Amino acid sequence: MKGKIYTCLSKIYTFGANQTQKTTTMAQLRFEALKRLNEQPRRHLDLPSPKVSDFFGEMVFSMDQMRASLSPAVYKKVSQAIKNHEKIDEDTADAVASAVKSWAISKGATHFTHWFQPLTGGTAEKHDSFFDAIAGIEKFKGSELVQQEPDASSFPSGGIRTTFEARGYTAWDPTSPMFLYGKTLCIPTVFVSYTGETLDAKGPLLKALKAVDLAATKVAQFFDKDVLSVKASLGCEQEYFVVDKGLYNARPDLVMGGRSVFGHSPARGQQMEDHYFASIPSRVYDFMKEFEIEAWRLGIPVRTRHNEVAPSQFEVAPLFEEVNVANDHNQLLMDVMWRVAERHNLKVLFHEKPFAGLNGTGKHNNWSLITDTGVNLFAPSSSARDNLMFLTFFVNTIKAVHEYADLLRASIATAGNDFRLGANEAPPAIMSVFIGSQMSAVLDELEKKGNVKIEKGDNMYMKLGIDQIPEIILDATDRNRTSPFAFTGNKFEFRAVGGSDNCAVPMTALNLIVADQLTKFHEAVSKEIDKGTEKRLAIVNVLRKYIKESRDIRFEGDGYSDAWVKEAAKRKLGNINNTPRALEAYLSEKSVSMYERHGVLSHAELEARNEIRLESYIKRVQIESRVMGDLAMNHIVPTAIAYQNKLITNANGLKGLGIDNKAVIQTIKEITELINIIKNGVRQMIEERKRINKIADTHKRALAYCDDVKEKYFEEIRDAVDKLELLVDDEDWPLVKYRELLFLR
Repeated sequence: MKGKIYTCLSKIYTFGANQTQKTTTMAQLRFEALKRLNEQPRRHLDLPSPKVSDFFGEMVFSMDQMRASLSPAVYKKVSQAIKNHEKIDEDTADAVASAVKSWAISKGATHFTHWFQPLTGGTAEKHDSFFDAIAGIEKFKGSELVQQEPDASSFPSGGIRTTFEARGYTAWDPTSPMFLYGKTLCIPTVFVSYTGETLDAKGPLLKALKAVDLAATKVAQFFDKDVLSVKASLGCEQEYFVVDKGLYNARPDLVMGGRSVFGHSPARGQQMEDHYFASIPSRVYDFMKEFEIEAWRLGIPVRTRHNEVAPSQFEVAPLFEEVNVANDHNQLLMDVMWRVAERHNLKVLFHEKPFAGLNGTGKHNNWSLITDTGVNLFAPSSSARDNLMFLTFFVNTIKAVHEYADLLRASIATAGNDFRLGANEAPPAIMSVFIGSQMSAVLDELEKKGNVKIEKGDNMYMKLGIDQIPEIILDATDRNRTSPFAFTGNKFEFRAVGGSDNCAVPMTALNLIVADQLTKFHEAVSKEIDKGTEKRLAIVNVLRKYIKESRDIRFEGDGYSDAWVKEAAKRKLGNINNTPRALEAYLSEKSVSMYERHGVLSHAELEARNEIRLESYIKRVQIESRVMGDLAMNHIVPTAIAYQNKLITNANGLKGLGIDNKAVIQTIKEITELINIIKNGVRQMIEERKRINKIADTHKRALAYCDDVKEKYFEEIRDAVDKLELLVDDEDWPLVKYRELLFLR
């Protein structure tokens, strides 16, 4: 909506200077946005080349680009350092800096930045020019490649740093390739404080990945001495909503908080089940094509696109990559999607629950472990040795989830995910593992007899009885969309991760708990072998013990059912449905000990991160509460009163004519009752916020915001507003409605 200034939380909107000065209400803005929908110009972008392989990764300073740009000796040093987790020396860094500077400038770059992931949930960057005005030339030294100093005081630190203690450092992560974004060379880095504590999401992830590499390699060598390393891989399915930019701008709640705090369900939502995998709307299709092209040029291996279940909901999924690179790519992809959407006058929503009553937005993390010999440790095989290796990693992963279920739940705890978990095909807050009937039978057999054989026989084929249709090869498991952690044939899918989350947080927790469990397994088996037990028998004995001990975490049924809630309670599985209580798992003695044991995070760093996430929760609930109050008192209530006055005039007119006006009076009474509920609710909610803000302890303040603001008032106020939406004349209603946001493109 060109030429407009949007003041989202103001009742008055001012038109640009090129037009006659006038004001418009939110209701008028809504209809202006709807009017302009059909006037949106279409933006088409063709592929730069008929084959994606011709331009894939052209904006990435990849290992192939390094090989072409560096001397063989320098390239060998760099590749060995990356492979062996070693530091790169100063001379090598200078050589890399010189090569990447020439490459970037040849492609039009003018600046460079250390691209990092502070504890805000997103990414950060500070651009510096290659041009040195004093020297009159473009310069880029190895020291600038390796290290920069962004101000650390204004990033979340959880008390590790105060405002006057500003120094912090970003340090190059050579395991994730540098890339050119626009005219800026981006260098993936970690972010640490002046005193050495990590202040980002990447640092702990790298340490957890190293821990799982070491532990998994030692266990894999029980079966194959040629295995020298194990890498964790990740394929991250990203769900998202797309709405028109003009309609988005007319919804202050979407602008301020990323989700709609009010909005009555449309007559048609997702109940017809006709949006899933349906034909992609043309305007969204153009947007998808363009962000895919940008992603490919940046080396992001996006492959799948489709309509998701809810109207205006979609999904993009990449191929699997090493976890650290996959996570960097997901963070970058979200930014690419946001920027490209702007060019199409669209807005992308990553919030976990932007629209009540519809599917939420998840980020399904498909995770597996791959040896340097090319073996997927979660893929069953026809070899007896390989199958025992598969079962070893399979059972240990289940055991790890059982031991640290509450920590895994804490890793995906956010204010947004609290709205999503347990509703509309999102998994519940109860952590459980789904493995399917076949693998359940395998584990039961192994537990009972200590011997099992995995075969792909006739039972692995579905005979359809239709001559022209070939037999369908079945996977080892069905799919359970209500399971937060499911085995899907050759990987585990962590479905509970929220759509706006940084995958590094849950991936740090998952890889670390598996590393810890594999370490314990190696110790247990080694003790058995030292006692004289044959290696294979020692492995089976420990696995049988683990299968029995972790049985309670396995669940094959409907995660939404009331019966599962009761059954989970009997099994003593946690059912923590809000963030402040879920985060307590981070500071349990068990969790702290594990993080410190593997050198991933210290007790102080864990406390700081817990503090940051609690503060984030408080601020998000606070913002939503303020938005609700402003919209309700400054827009909804005045609109309802104005409409009520129209009805009063109508009622009096009917009475004067001697016509029955009882129905109109009844509507007036209903509106009055709803207005009173809203006004009283908002006033009481504001008083609660004032009281809660005086609570010094962050955890107690977060609990109070959860229990005494969000749980107590959000639904009550929303219910009254949504009922008013059905009573007030559509021409007067100030907010863009769900039917417009979701179905008009």
